[in-house]
Amino acid sequence: MSRTTRPRRILLAALAVLSGLGLVAASPAMADTLYHEQYRPQFHFTPAQNWMNDPNGLIWYKGQYHLFFQYNPSGNTWGNMSWGHAVSTDLVHWKQLPVAVPQDENEMVFSGSVVLDKNNTSGLGTSENPPLVAVYTSLVKSTGVQRQSLAYSTDGGTTWKKYSGNPVLDLDSVNFRDPKVFWYAPTHSWLMTVALSDQHKVSFYSSPDLKHWTRLSDFGPAGATGGVWECPDLFPLPVDGDQKKTKWVLVVNLNPGAIAGGSGAQYFVGDFDGKRFTADDSGPYTPPSGAVLQDFESGSYGDWSATGTAFGTAPATGTLPDQQAVSGYQGTGLVNSFNGGDGSTGTLTSPDFTVSKPYLNFLVGGGDHPHVDGAGAGSAPPGQVFADFSGDTYGDGWTATGSFANSGPTTESLPGQLGPKTLDTYSPDGDPGTGTITSPAFTVTSKYIDLQTAMGYHPDDLPNPTAVNLIVDGKVVASATGSNSPDLNWNSWDTSAYLGKKAQIQVVDQNTGSSGWGHIAVGDIVFSDQPAAPRDTQTAVNLIVDGKVVRTATGSNSETLDWASWNLKDLVGKQARIQIVDHNSEGWGHILADDFTPADTPALSTLQRAHWLDYGEDFYAANTYNDAPGGRRVMVAWMNNWNYGQAIPTSPWRSADTFPRQLALRTVNGKAQLVQQPISELSTLRGTGTAVPATTVTNATTPLGVHGSSLELQAELTPGSAGRSGLDVRTGAGQRTRIGYDTGTGEVYLDRTASGAVDFDPTFAGVQRAPLALDGGPLRLHVLVDASSVEVYAENARGEQVVLTDQVFPDPSSTGVDVFAENGTATFTRMRAWQLASIWK
Repeated sequence: MSRTTRPRRILLAALAVLSGLGLVAASPAMADTLYHEQYRPQFHFTPAQNWMNDPNGLIWYKGQYHLFFQYNPSGNTWGNMSWGHAVSTDLVHWKQLPVAVPQDENEMVFSGSVVLDKNNTSGLGTSENPPLVAVYTSLVKSTGVQRQSLAYSTDGGTTWKKYSGNPVLDLDSVNFRDPKVFWYAPTHSWLMTVALSDQHKVSFYSSPDLKHWTRLSDFGPAGATGGVWECPDLFPLPVDGDQKKTKWVLVVNLNPGAIAGGSGAQYFVGDFDGKRFTADDSGPYTPPSGAVLQDFESGSYGDWSATGTAFGTAPATGTLPDQQAVSGYQGTGLVNSFNGGDGSTGTLTSPDFTVSKPYLNFLVGGGDHPHVDGAGAGSAPPGQVFADFSGDTYGDGWTATGSFANSGPTTESLPGQLGPKTLDTYSPDGDPGTGTITSPAFTVTSKYIDLQTAMGYHPDDLPNPTAVNLIVDGKVVASATGSNSPDLNWNSWDTSAYLGKKAQIQVVDQNTGSSGWGHIAVGDIVFSDQPAAPRDTQTAVNLIVDGKVVRTATGSNSETLDWASWNLKDLVGKQARIQIVDHNSEGWGHILADDFTPADTPALSTLQRAHWLDYGEDFYAANTYNDAPGGRRVMVAWMNNWNYGQAIPTSPWRSADTFPRQLALRTVNGKAQLVQQPISELSTLRGTGTAVPATTVTNATTPLGVHGSSLELQAELTPGSAGRSGLDVRTGAGQRTRIGYDTGTGEVYLDRTASGAVDFDPTFAGVQRAPLALDGGPLRLHVLVDASSVEVYAENARGEQVVLTDQVFPDPSSTGVDVFAENGTATFTRMRAWQLASIWK
């Protein structure tokens, strides 16, 4: 940013506040100041400031694309939901306008759609000046009921008035939302697609006038159902460009439960007859065949051995007492560790067997508590207990400030708690409380300081931390935080470098809970010469070879069993055994399993069988434009994830939209598949293209001489003998975002574990994967890189496609592009790179 005088700064700040309240549009001066912060996307839409989520009301009208969006006019986290508004003539350059449909004292304005009522069927305009009508979900603040309402504009979308007869559709439900409406010509009526979110259903309604609605049918449950269904969309597309061969696409967003974790968008291809949608692949799933190793149908465990009480003395025959209904198992018998409820624990172990097939398929359900190598019983390590907070005060010499000045330990029963009380900054003022709690000074005499922590994950190096810090010579030298969970677990600080030095431990809570979990709990603190083992809380199915767990799987906090598959190609011929473990006595503290079957091909889980619009972590609330010129179908999604969306390190705005994508249906392997590409208008941002010479890489990473924080890349990769190969973008300062192909698994992957800032939430860093068989052919990559995002379009030679979208938060200096190959040689050909201009200039 350019330097400004103090009076100009004050003026710009005032204008920014007014703009955020919807009272003025962002001026050129504001744009010059606001749109060049660290992490600010340069060719993706973001609001000038404040929180944004779902894109709403997408419509083209009189030469302008309108983008409405869920918006908090007065804050940088979710709340005060209203409709923000922006317009564009090319879907690339955007102008933010004042808030279109604001919340009021009675309702928040949730997601929905906009139509042009060109025949004035609603009577909200005139035949000479037909209205734009917004159909949105009205959240009743006093009850939480969600119902469908109207607002309308007769000046082209600049100003809006709520319909006096609202609501127009009300089921008295708190999970009835996100109407997508369009004109259905065959019946000369309006069609609404709306979500019954907690039922995993989409309902279809018809109306002659947008005011009176008749239910037609429901679709679902189907596909992925691990979270609530939201933001449905229904539209026709020609198959392979043939206008005489049309299929319908139903998009359903869900949260959580997506393929990459948290929020995501799936789709169904099928037929719509004006009343009912039927998916093409609605039949039952048949897993690969094989000789069953164990199906628990004999009425006993046979030569499997059980310990503890969780598994009982024989397989269960379905649901156990006080358990929610169990489903998805085969036959009549299954493993079910709910014997005695979640509080029971134990193991069930198979005899040794020889791995003879490349895959082991089985059904699994129950709790999602993974196996952790080295985990133990959760007991304290040997050593000196420095604090256990079991008294009425924190202890002699401990001092507290802020909201905690007169507080003390609280009596609790947290999972993993060793004594009767803990230090918990939730009391006495709840999450809004802030301050510090500091130990007396002590001399470091042990190699490790082990401590239990729980609750909020807000590390010390981020704004508004909830952390426990070790302070030596006035500096924080080690830190721990919670994991957004009430489970107390052990952390270990290696203090061997500080032996003999004076130190203090300080508990810091500067978080008011605006983004959740705004407090921290601390259990025992022990000075020890060994690191504490994390507490074993697994509910897992494990494969043990040579005494080690080499494969593991869990349920998904569901009583419905689903297929899992282990790739055992590297273990064929080895001796192994299966161990089913329940070491958890808390919520979802049990495991379900059935039908262990060696096979030549993997079984696919419901998530794997679902059709995903995007395999990355940051693609949600996907929606398409009504009335786009030329009949093209253009999609925009919220480029964020509810797992961590309110914690991403951006200011004064939070959240961006994906770059608009044009959709098509293509026949691949005999079935219609949705394919996507960035809209062609992206080319208007291109600078001079750079042709990169063909490059062969062997067990190395090679810079390409291309740099930029806003780039478009097109490349063709032939993996050759390499086990993994691909592109690294936003490289430098020890950072990279890796776009790779794994020949062993046949997957494209996007790895952001070293992409820059990743420590603001425990669920952020990770690797996302998408199946794409190359069958010896090349991988075609089309990559969009922006200041805080990477979008990857990947295709094989057959035209099969996967897309992955992730946010990343690299250092501004990390602008390089490299190619890499591991365990062999790969070749890159036909590679071009373009610098992309900023849309805010």
